[in-house]
Amino acid sequence: MEAEPPGGSAEAPERLSRFRYAAAAAAKGAVVGGTMLIPGVSGGTTAIILGIYDQLVRAVSGFRAHKRESLRLLFWFCLGACGGILLLARPLLGLLEQFPLPTGCFFLGAVAGSVPAVYRKSRIQHFQWRVPVYVLLGAALVLALNRLPVPAHEAAAGGAGGFLLLLLAGALAAAALVLPGISVSYLLLLLGLYDGTMTAIARLDLAFLFPLALGLLAGIFLFTRALDLLMTRYPRATYLVILGFMLASLPTLLPGLPGAAEWLPCLLSLLAGFLIIHRVSRL
Repeated sequence: MEAEPPGGSAEAPERLSRFRYAAAAAAKGAVVGGTMLIPGVSGGTTAIILGIYDQLVRAVSGFRAHKRESLRLLFWFCLGACGGILLLARPLLGLLEQFPLPTGCFFLGAVAGSVPAVYRKSRIQHFQWRVPVYVLLGAALVLALNRLPVPAHEAAAGGAGGFLLLLLAGALAAAALVLPGISVSYLLLLLGLYDGTMTAIARLDLAFLFPLALGLLAGIFLFTRALDLLMTRYPRATYLVILGFMLASLPTLLPGLPGAAEWLPCLLSLLAGFLIIHRVSRL
């Protein structure tokens, strides 16, 4: 069976003007890139919130079948993501430092606002006992990952063993990029490679970054193809597990409970995040 084009249909770019199509993909990429560095926020979760997650998965998994559509979407999205990392990450992190609770509540509301859209994708017509089972399974996987102890020392990444370690780390980081609710930075911490990766990026250490990037690219293609297959053949189970991933990530978005003077701004931020995303997801 021929894969579905990544833009939702082969005529999607023709229905929209080229400018609007590129601007929409770049804007969503900018938001994903800008929020990836926020603790507890994963790129996959943000892509789901913005309604572009399925399109990205199909763009990568069906690249050979729909090269033109896939390349158009991925180019503008990645361009926007790079711009978002450079332009949005610092202001968003600044907001999180200055107003941690209201900002966290906004993201909490945004994730919660996207839950109905993800549930609709599971195509559940009426309640079944499998629904809570799949949701709990997804939540349990993320919670178990978040409870793993972070190693006290960085992993050694030199020699042939280090090359293989970085390849594997890149593939695992790809899973964190593709799957919602899993933070790439936290996964690198678990592997003992976070500081080394940040240092390598700052110094452009290609001996470190090349195997990591190679594993990342290979992992992205493998995981997206597998995920696209699961979403096509088993949409109910797949989207419900994804929903569990998202729900389990909610506690990490809130650094604590608001004080007496913070309840109102936190509540308004929560409602704003929920209503904005809930409205956008129904467009």
